[in-house]
Amino acid sequence: MINLVNEQGNRIGAIDKLEAHVKAKLHEAFSIFIFNSKNELLLQQRAKEKYHSGGLWSNTVCSHAEVGEDLSDATQRRLKEEMGFTTPTNEIFSFVYRSDYENGLTEHEFDHVFIGYYDDQPTPDPEEVMDYKWMDMDDLKEDIRKNPDHYTTWFRKILENEKYFKALTLSISG
Repeated sequence: MINLVNEQGNRIGAIDKLEAHVKAKLHEAFSIFIFNSKNELLLQQRAKEKYHSGGLWSNTVCSHAEVGEDLSDATQRRLKEEMGFTTPTNEIFSFVYRSDYENGLTEHEFDHVFIGYYDDQPTPDPEEVMDYKWMDMDDLKEDIRKNPDHYTTWFRKILENEKYFKALTLSISG
């Protein structure tokens, strides 16, 4: 069960995760961007078995809080479950997006974007993550421009939006 929200991001109820995606209900989500001391972003390639966007590259972790769970607690839980580590994170902005998928599912999310820092190698769960890599933000932005179909929708929306991209790069540069 995940949190239904209104357009302001306020929690207004609960819904089964799959049902939220089948019925295109606006729900709470978060996207975590973990950087190293070289200001490279840790990307994950989603496991092929994911219910949508399997095999695509994305930000470090993207997930949902459980009903009633604090977002800060949820980010740490999912970092540990997906990438095998925890590190402090801070929310830097949020946005709403909607994206329809070929399998009939729809992402309609109020997405909270968090950043954090980590310099060791992750130990990802193979049921969640197929592969990972660290990448320079400018190189990443160029690769997304050349190969948009290699990346998840929400990740592209964040990095293709100049305001969001600037917020990320200003956050990592101090």
